[in-house]
Amino acid sequence: MRTHPTGRQLRLGSELRRLREHAGLTATQAGLLLGVKQNQISNMEAGRVGVSPERVRAMARYYGYADEKVIGALCDLTTDRTRGWWEEYREILPAPLLDLAEVEHHAKRLRTAVTVHIPGLLQTPEHAREIFRQDAPELSPPDIEHRISFRIKRQAVLFRDPPTPQHVVIHEAALRMQFGGRNVARTQLDHLVDMSEHAHVVLQVIPFSAGAFAGSGQSIYYIHGAVPQLDSVNLDQSHGPVFLNTEAQLQKYRVLLSRIEAIALPPAESRDFVHTIARNL
Repeated sequence: MRTHPTGRQLRLGSELRRLREHAGLTATQAGLLLGVKQNQISNMEAGRVGVSPERVRAMARYYGYADEKVIGALCDLTTDRTRGWWEEYREILPAPLLDLAEVEHHAKRLRTAVTVHIPGLLQTPEHAREIFRQDAPELSPPDIEHRISFRIKRQAVLFRDPPTPQHVVIHEAALRMQFGGRNVARTQLDHLVDMSEHAHVVLQVIPFSAGAFAGSGQSIYYIHGAVPQLDSVNLDQSHGPVFLNTEAQLQKYRVLLSRIEAIALPPAESRDFVHTIARNL
């Protein structure tokens, strides 16, 4: 019995629960079909016990679910037992941060829209340090360094072979925030320009002149899974990352991101825009 299921284990359980509920079955009825007790169904759906690929396929069959792509993706969630680099931070950082790193590691594509902060995967260590210094309650110097090293290690998804594609939209306000002073800000902007020259990184900028736009009041981090049904939205809150994954929520943020990307400058103009701000600091 797991005492602390990971984010992916919880996601698998919630998807199995959705399949069961869509079939109109109670946990007790599902248990009778599968030949197990009701509490075992509940434990599987809560991520407290492991589920084999064979069990996932049996559940899909009994629930009348036939989308093979989704079933295969759910089976992959059961068989991937890699204990990633993030596990070394298990007793150091909050569990939601580890879940974020795990989801990023397995993502097929990343989409981000921010208005005040530079996205974490594109932050320099100096910029990140200034962000963490402003946390409330105040972090100790060792805690700050742990978070910086964790953030830098997360960025490995952009440099592995093959790298994870990332599409980023940044508002001009974030580009002009001088966290850590001019030198830190200029280094951060130069890093953005450098990263935007990678084929797998698309950078767009929304200038002040664009005016109001949908989703302007929040940062959005959309993480594409193996199939659209396994996508996730991460909202960065003061108390930590919050994950959303119902179909209604995913659809809402797909629409918001599409609107945000449509109003932003094209990549080439965006790169020049960032470069100009950096040179004028």
